[in-house]
Amino acid sequence: MSPDHLLQTNPRNTPPLPGAFHPVRVIAITGGKGGVGKTNVSVNLAVSLAEMDKRTLLMDADLGLANVDVLLGVSPKFTLADLVAGRCQLDDVLVEGPEGLLIVPASSGFRHMAELSPAEHVGLVNVFSELQRALDIMVVDTAAGITDSVLTFCQAAQDTVVVVCDEPASITDAYALIKVLARERGLDRVHVIANMVRDPNEGRKLYEKLARVCERFLGDVALHYLGAVPQDDWLRRAVQRQQPVVKAYPGSPSARAIADIARMTARWQPPAGARGNVEFFVERLIQPRGVAA
Repeated sequence: MSPDHLLQTNPRNTPPLPGAFHPVRVIAITGGKGGVGKTNVSVNLAVSLAEMDKRTLLMDADLGLANVDVLLGVSPKFTLADLVAGRCQLDDVLVEGPEGLLIVPASSGFRHMAELSPAEHVGLVNVFSELQRALDIMVVDTAAGITDSVLTFCQAAQDTVVVVCDEPASITDAYALIKVLARERGLDRVHVIANMVRDPNEGRKLYEKLARVCERFLGDVALHYLGAVPQDDWLRRAVQRQQPVVKAYPGSPSARAIADIARMTARWQPPAGARGNVEFFVERLIQPRGVAA
């Protein structure tokens, strides 16, 4: 099935918005390998930002193996698979989660969604130009690895956050992902979160290990440490309850760590303008200035 309506989406041919929407800061959360806790970070970061009165949208961009809806205990009527098939519009896909968080759920077990073409990935980015919602931040939970969808969604965001844990394969794959993003998509800045660590010192050492390798072999890429999230039984319990840990157990070590990271990202400014490549909400970056939500 070819989602022709996505392939034809061109933000420069989209009618201008009414003028009520300011630029959206888009943060892609990704990882070199699965199992590093990327989706838990994405979900809890998005909920924390919504708690801070940031108008937040969470996109599940793990197109073939989505589980944001499972972690949040929501049952969407439509997913991105329905959007791609032409059965609905993007606004129909939206589901409201905790603290007014808006969620764009994807599907799980649909092989064709994991095999979309590069042009279709760009079409998915561009279709967000149609969304008539006032937003401050969008968090994109990508798939793991170096597939085209991961690269495109990271390129289309203003910030890319790589989640890594203290395992040799995780560090190696995180470096490989950063290298491909830099060489093939031109990214020159990457944020890092050390996840499932025993203590903050372990998280800092993990980041420094990755930073040394990148500095040696990728001198033009700047890494920035966002912090560490500890291994925490409270997080496991929250997952079993299908609730974000920042809501179910806000005093737990993992919830406090993610809230600290959210406070840091909440201070990031909206993008100043379009960069000339594929971007989410690009028309909000090129519309006349002086209009704010």
